Amino acid sequence: MSTTGHDAPAAGAGRAAGRGVLFAACVSALVVNANTSAVTILLPAISEDVGAPIDVLQWAVTGYMLVGAAVIVTSGALGDVFGRRRIFLGGLVLFVLSCALIALSSGAAGVIGGRMIQGAAGSTILACGMSLLSVGSSGTGQLKAITLWGAASAVGAAVGPLVGGVLVGTTGWQGLFWIDAAIAAACIPVTLAAVAESRDPDRPRSIDVLGTVLVAVALVPLVLALSEGGGWGWASAPTIGCLVLSVLGGAGFVAAERRATAPLVDLRLLRNRVLIGSTLAILLVAGIINALMYLLSLYFQDPAGFGMTALEAGLATLPAAAAMIAVTPLITPLAVKIGPRQAVALGFALAVAGAGVMILVTADWSYATFVIPLMVLSVGLGFANGPASSASTSAVSADEVGQASGISNMARYVGGSLAVAAASTVFTAVSDSHATAGEPAGDALAAGLAGAALLLTLLSAAGVALAVLMGRHRGDPAGAVQLAAAAAATSHTIPTRPVAASGGAPA
Repeated sequence: MSTTGHDAPAAGAGRAAGRGVLFAACVSALVVNANTSAVTILLPAISEDVGAPIDVLQWAVTGYMLVGAAVIVTSGALGDVFGRRRIFLGGLVLFVLSCALIALSSGAAGVIGGRMIQGAAGSTILACGMSLLSVGSSGTGQLKAITLWGAASAVGAAVGPLVGGVLVGTTGWQGLFWIDAAIAAACIPVTLAAVAESRDPDRPRSIDVLGTVLVAVALVPLVLALSEGGGWGWASAPTIGCLVLSVLGGAGFVAAERRATAPLVDLRLLRNRVLIGSTLAILLVAGIINALMYLLSLYFQDPAGFGMTALEAGLATLPAAAAMIAVTPLITPLAVKIGPRQAVALGFALAVAGAGVMILVTADWSYATFVIPLMVLSVGLGFANGPASSASTSAVSADEVGQASGISNMARYVGGSLAVAAASTVFTAVSDSHATAGEPAGDALAAGLAGAALLLTLLSAAGVALAVLMGRHRGDPAGAVQLAAAAAATSHTIPTRPVAASGGAPA
């Protein structure tokens, strides 16, 4: 990636990233990922405080992901054209403001609107933070910087639910957003003082605004149909209208990308079957993880379920997070030994087993009964996600790594938004149906969770089937950056080899 200005870092093999850019990029990535994973734990407390039902506040999760999907590649392009430090700072400021808006909200509209703004801010911070690290280092120094960034992202995603649970019981749910705002604000003066500005003068100055808009046009109606189709009727005019609009938006996006000077997605990359297979795997894993955390947060805290506090629910998710982290050192060696395709298929097969057991859930289940299937499911998703994430960038040439990581990260947001909306609909519809039939509240709630678990099982089975698309791709040898990439793969795709930063820098 080219840089301009006399303060831009000079090129050099093995150049380490400066402490300022490491601090700003890694700390902000940790905060963004912790905030993202914590919000589902907060939903019951937010619902009680603002007087909004959970199915409405679901949009605080899906809205965040929808905006993130539309913005994550665009924000990287804006950084290339107008300055990566400038856009990164804009993301930090927007994140701070969105946190304040959410914390001060007394109704669902403020929380949901703030979270959608936060989706834009978070994706901008992640995209431009990675670009700043890439342009500020090279060779082994770049890999070390990326390893630290990946580790920070993984830690943030793992501890978010626990931190959210602690804060609900001490400061109220608003405390998470005030603390996150303060930490993000602390990154601003560090960035101003210690991070050099950089641009890509060789990149076309055109920004694919139309493509960004069409991503939203394709996704928002689809999520709306998945969320509201049960109430509207699946064959009703509003549901069909949303689905038609989504298809038109998708078709328009493809047409726009063919004509764009600097498209969000280089459609030629979609001929790469390894990239397509790994991207679909990433989409499914992100969807299953996000839907699972959403469902468990509601079930564990519901009085008809376990009636846990937010802290107890956060602690209850730790076995799943710990299992995924514990297998990280095994993921890359396994993928190298048996091949990424086989590792992805094995991972999804384990996920099928874990989610399949949860189809049998009843109101009599204790928390201990959940632990083993949750750990099996988490281990499986870890084994599927790490090799898929690595393959998505290692199966393309060095100058295409940025585009490939952008595609896979967009898929991660898309998968999360669609799966949470679908799982929430199934959970609510089945629970309401059983409650209407006169079943006790605990039985109806368990039936809803079982129905949603069936959906997750089917998604996992689809992952086993699509692994064939990845072909005979050879994995990279195990190393620190591969381990960090595997750990961070639940929230972001990071490159596992030095790349010359280009207009499509790792996003």
